[in-house]
Amino acid sequence: MRAAALLATALSAIAAAAGAQPSVEPRRFALGVELSAAVGPEDRGFFNYTSYEDSAQRLARLSLTAEWHLAERVALLGEVRDENLGTPRVYALYARVRPWRDRAFDVQAGLIPPVFGAFSRRRYGGDNPLIGYPLAYQYLTSVRSDAVPGTESDLLVTRGAGWRVRYPFGWGNPDPEPGLPLVNALRWDTGVQAHIGSGRFEASAALTQGTLSSPRVHDDNGGKQLSARVAWKPVVGLILGASGARGEYLSRDVIGALPPERRGHDAQQAWGVDLEYSRDRWILRSEAIWSRWQTPMLERSLGALGFTAEGRCKVLPGLYAAARLDHLGFTHIDGPAGRVSWDAPVWRTEGGLGYVPVRHVLVKVAYQHNWRDGGRVRERALLTSQLVVWF
Repeated sequence: MRAAALLATALSAIAAAAGAQPSVEPRRFALGVELSAAVGPEDRGFFNYTSYEDSAQRLARLSLTAEWHLAERVALLGEVRDENLGTPRVYALYARVRPWRDRAFDVQAGLIPPVFGAFSRRRYGGDNPLIGYPLAYQYLTSVRSDAVPGTESDLLVTRGAGWRVRYPFGWGNPDPEPGLPLVNALRWDTGVQAHIGSGRFEASAALTQGTLSSPRVHDDNGGKQLSARVAWKPVVGLILGASGARGEYLSRDVIGALPPERRGHDAQQAWGVDLEYSRDRWILRSEAIWSRWQTPMLERSLGALGFTAEGRCKVLPGLYAAARLDHLGFTHIDGPAGRVSWDAPVWRTEGGLGYVPVRHVLVKVAYQHNWRDGGRVRERALLTSQLVVWF
């Protein structure tokens, strides 16, 4: 409560300073709507399963966005999403304050956009040239925030089964639940962030309630995450980025169930680098993310490395082709037959076409191939189509 009060006071002071300067723009209110629907076969291997227990390849989404400019440099922004006719969720709700007209600096507070990484900034369906997500931003691992493995054997029995994780000798919630991705691209976190720069150099930093893999609206463990990203544009068309984050991911319920001497080892730490190069008809992107989760009952942390490379080429007016290569690997633990990765390494390739028949309408067709070294279903190919409409 004290932190929230201090935050509200600080934002009020900044907003008052910004509003006190002469206004050159009238107040305005803007609404936006995006509807996307993906149709494809059932993903029996749960390769595209998300934290909301839906498949990204069979997802219908309605997004309503609003932006209300209270003053020249003060705005409220929000977004509500409904997926597969479920319960509508508030995806974004934050205030943005730009204290100075002639300086590229802003402060945002509330349910805020992510700072870490590059793909997480592509929030709309039209920003993704394909239908699936990069593995690092969607694929569910065997790590949970409401339970921890008691032994390394707990991890061996859940390899490749991140959609339904249960630790036989674990601590915390005993029921089977979905695991965590390296970075959750489908949820935003609550906190405050600052951004500076708009030319060749940009930097952002945020303090939030949750972590990259487990964003939170309400604090569930008394901890906070600090994340940051810097981006450099050395030449026209080239963007180089680097990110870092660290925060406590385990809920207070599981922490309270642990032996006192095992508490305090509950952080997720992540580092990322990204690259984008655009020229003529081409856009090339690549990103690597390293994540490490501390596990209180094990002697070693659980590490994972995600890598993605993506390219898009405009073939004809309104028509493009795109392809993506993904891999997600894991560090090793001791198994009965020797050293083995704590989760099953997974690979993904996806290629497709996108066509804009009329303005604000995008049609995609994509073929995706997934395979991994573990799990009940080790390989799955999917041919999916998607319609995206926005206005």
